[in-house]
Amino acid sequence: MAEQYQPTGTTATEISASVETGVRTGALVPGAPLPAVRTLAGALGISPATVAKAYQTLRQRGIVDTDGRRGTRVRPRPPVAVARTGPAAPTPPGSLDLSTGEPDPLLLPPLAEHLAAVARQLAAAPSGQGYADAGLLPDLAACAAVRLADDGLPPATLTVTSGALDGIERLLTGHLRPGDRVAVEDPGWANLLDLIAALGLTPVPMPVDEHGPTEAGLRAALSAGVSAVVITTRAQNPTGAALDAARADALRRPLRERRDVLLIEDDHAAELSGGPPQALAGATPRWAFVRSASKPYGPDLRVALLAGDETTVSRVAGRMRIGSGWVSTVLQRLLGQLWCDPSVTAMVAEAGIAYQRRRDVLRAALAGHGVTSHGGSGINVWVPVVDEVHAVTALQTAGFTVSPGARYRLRSAPGIRITVSRLAEDRVDELAVAVRDALRPARSTGIGR
Repeated sequence: MAEQYQPTGTTATEISASVETGVRTGALVPGAPLPAVRTLAGALGISPATVAKAYQTLRQRGIVDTDGRRGTRVRPRPPVAVARTGPAAPTPPGSLDLSTGEPDPLLLPPLAEHLAAVARQLAAAPSGQGYADAGLLPDLAACAAVRLADDGLPPATLTVTSGALDGIERLLTGHLRPGDRVAVEDPGWANLLDLIAALGLTPVPMPVDEHGPTEAGLRAALSAGVSAVVITTRAQNPTGAALDAARADALRRPLRERRDVLLIEDDHAAELSGGPPQALAGATPRWAFVRSASKPYGPDLRVALLAGDETTVSRVAGRMRIGSGWVSTVLQRLLGQLWCDPSVTAMVAEAGIAYQRRRDVLRAALAGHGVTSHGGSGINVWVPVVDEVHAVTALQTAGFTVSPGARYRLRSAPGIRITVSRLAEDRVDELAVAVRDALRPARSTGIGR
């Protein structure tokens, strides 16, 4: 058994810095336990209150979590860059990686032609690349306004951010302060849970079914005094849930009763999701709808459109001006080129159909082997399990790498996430059989009987 990392120091600041050093150097890996408060206090010869203060600071910064009997542990993705001495651990040889949550690169539209068109635009107007041109480009704004109106969103103020999570972070920091509560889906997007922890905010879970957050879950979160609500409109990560008209109507009712709550909608999969979103935009006076370009057009295209009420959007745009400044106009022009090309629109629609087929084929195969699954939209399928560690290990032995559900959960039941983007149809039944077998209880070795 590996020796437990021993933090050092005599003050809360020194102890928290020691833990951070352990995370940064890799001596404390994600999930690693820290000594109990009294144990560490005794070892260091200091007051338990000093250790408790250090651990509180680390929790507020999102580096550790405290979870009852499991004690204090390093979060799965603490906001500390880990020094690497070599490449990241690869997927085991021969294993098919279905854990990434990334789109299929073969289904992304090629960019060369559109990058060349952007280059010609810039050559024709070289003066349009300076500081004075910062912000949302008018041509992209006009195109975005039409696309959002076609999807049923009300008239809105627009800006751009460097991806969906960047937009959500700017929305939360512009309206909330450390300690404030945020309603989140459970299970929900792991990166969002990590961000909320890093901002010192408190997540309040909302249960999710195939149609998104339940009305009862939203009402309970609102009663708990949340200052913001984050909802995935469609292609929910990790479950694939999507709001339908009935659920959207049910969620609007309690939202209309809370005029002080910021509503954030995440439309990260956008055009890949199939069908227009059942947006909640406008149910509260303060709202924002964030649409990312990364899933349909490529993860490296770090652009997200952010629509909302004037006050909410102006806070995001204003804070960006005094920080990073703006989203690259080269990327904005590229997204405009992609949006205006009918052949790209058709290609993205075909990709959405391909993902739908992969989900449907996998879920049908799982059902044929008596396995329950969820995944009505997007690129992921969620499978409830009893023991995540056993299921993930068994699947890896069978040649499939999947993502354990612990990263996505607060109070919800265990599960595993399977990304279908690289799943070939000729391996679907093999995977379904492996999942069925992985759900069987681990055999006892008989040792100690």
